[in-house]
Amino acid sequence: MMKLARNIKEIPFDKNSVITVGTFDGVHLAHQKIISKVIDYARERNGRSVIVTFEPHPREVITAANDVKLLTTLEERQKLCEKAGIDWFVVIDFNKEFSQQSYRDFYVKHIINGIGVSLVVEGYDHHWGRNREGNIEILIQIGKEYGFDVAKVDQFKFKGVAVNSSMIRNELMNGNVGNASELLCRPYTLQGKVVEGDRRGRLLGYPTANIDVDSPKKLMPKDGIYFTKVIIDADSYFGMTSIGVRPTFQTDGKRTIEVNIFDFDKDIYGCDIQLGFLQRLRDELKFDSADQLVKQMHQDKELSLKLQYDYQSKE
Repeated sequence: MMKLARNIKEIPFDKNSVITVGTFDGVHLAHQKIISKVIDYARERNGRSVIVTFEPHPREVITAANDVKLLTTLEERQKLCEKAGIDWFVVIDFNKEFSQQSYRDFYVKHIINGIGVSLVVEGYDHHWGRNREGNIEILIQIGKEYGFDVAKVDQFKFKGVAVNSSMIRNELMNGNVGNASELLCRPYTLQGKVVEGDRRGRLLGYPTANIDVDSPKKLMPKDGIYFTKVIIDADSYFGMTSIGVRPTFQTDGKRTIEVNIFDFDKDIYGCDIQLGFLQRLRDELKFDSADQLVKQMHQDKELSLKLQYDYQSKE
């Protein structure tokens, strides 16, 4: 089982550590390649695998941005790294003072003298330290000076395109959840609690669960209707999810997330729920009447059931 340290002092010093440092938002295919190499090298050296990450996202602190949208929360990153087989997950509080450290001070204090290290694994474009002055070439020189090795991971391409977090964010903001799923190697997910809605869906014959997403920092896919996988209490279902402002019925502009779960009729108010976005069905539309909306929802469900059959056939 992976161990969690909320600061450097909580992880015992061990010079035989294989370490990678980064934010790893998304834990996407390129990140997975790095994490896999960390685990493999740790096994070869009979050492421990360590991920050092940051909370909050460094861009929030460095640029004072309040609009940073994440692909994964810290908890999600932690679970994904544990599933991959990492031994230690170390979280550093990224604040203004921490951001002012030089690249050398960070490595000497936190990695070399703090955790202990025999090998560092990083991507070809890795940068760190004040003004991102540290790079992979500098890291190799520090390694020679302090007696640890450095493994550089080359650029990872999927279908000829370099994979990075910004690309995946753009895909989601454009509604391309299928492309995002390929780059993440899993469906993009939102997690939250089921909250009270206006119960209009039930009157239309399509009862919905309204979702209050756990983290306001999570990136929302483009408004629209989606075919989704739904997980409640470890049980999985399928459904169709609407993200948007419900223009047919309200005009206050408040964005809602609601899911109609197929073959489901339980009281789940207050329950935790996870939505996995499998395919976008259409844009959110304004209809002239409730009857027109219901007619469209019938078509949405028919398409969703076909997609469900295809999806289950591949599992």
